[in-house]
Amino acid sequence: MMYYLQGLTMGLAYVAPIGLQNLFVINTALTQKKQRVFLTALIVIFFDVTLALACFFGIGAVMERSKILEMAVLLIGSIIVMLIGFGLIRSKDTMDHSTNVNIPILKVISTACVVTWFNPQALIDGSMMLGAFKATLPAGQELHFILGVASASFSWFLGISAVISLFSAKLTDKVLRVINIVCGVVVMIYGVKLAYSFITMLL
Repeated sequence: MMYYLQGLTMGLAYVAPIGLQNLFVINTALTQKKQRVFLTALIVIFFDVTLALACFFGIGAVMERSKILEMAVLLIGSIIVMLIGFGLIRSKDTMDHSTNVNIPILKVISTACVVTWFNPQALIDGSMMLGAFKATLPAGQELHFILGVASASFSWFLGISAVISLFSAKLTDKVLRVINIVCGVVVMIYGVKLAYSFITMLL
């Protein structure tokens, strides 16, 4: 139980800070119907947990041994992330729930995949945090720890989806527009930061 709780607290510390995944889930909770909101949360959880597993079992080591792979992930990730941010800034979402705002499920899946697996910072941070912690665990306790990390992902993303959905009715189109712009700017900054890291590696 102790190592499960350690994994839970470590997982919460990993997913709680505002990042691409959180911005995607929050924006979805503000604009989509509840059924789609929780489906989106589950899709994000799937990619988040699989990323945590990959980081826990050594994806960082692969990136460290291949500078070309690391640079490719940085370049592709920066472009895609900036496009996502630009799309948020231009978004004209409305709080009118009578409007059909459901986007194709394949787009939800692809976007959730991009904001998780094409985020080099998440790959690097996750590998360092989870990979380093794995080395400190007693033999046979890895499963308890990673189950705790997975539980944190479920609790966090389902929790913020529920909270945002409950209060979305009190938000106006103007507030939503401001949120979209702020989220878009934050995402664009992420993208610029990744592009800067790529350029630094070239020099």
